[in-house]
Amino acid sequence: QVRVVESGGGLVQPGGSLRLSCAASGSIFSIYTMGWYRQSPGKERELVAQINSCGSTNYADSLKGRFTVSRDNAKNTLYLQMNSLKPEDTAVYYCYGQIRSISTPLVRRDYWGQGTQVTVSS
Repeated sequence: QVRVVESGGGLVQPGGSLRLSCAASGSIFSIYTMGWYRQSPGKERELVAQINSCGSTNYADSLKGRFTVSRDNAKNTLYLQMNSLKPEDTAVYYCYGQIRSISTPLVRRDYWGQGTQVTVSS
């Protein structure tokens, strides 16, 4: 069984920083692209950033320069460094990974975490 678990959310003041982590564990055969999405109340889930197994990244245009995605392949862990946070960054942040499990090594599917709340407020 494969699990994806986010951590690091919380309350931060405008202009502050937070670092989110996402750990994939369990019967993992291989991991391809990993990424972050976020969802605010009343809005659709939107892409924040993603990174493939070679380290190539893709960001939402509006977040370039403030957010940085990275990963540690040895630890099966994804990170999101968020700087200069704004109230509009308040959302639940979800992590996903494109993973092949040991039990089904020919099948690549997306595994999602439960989400972590980020609140930017004074």
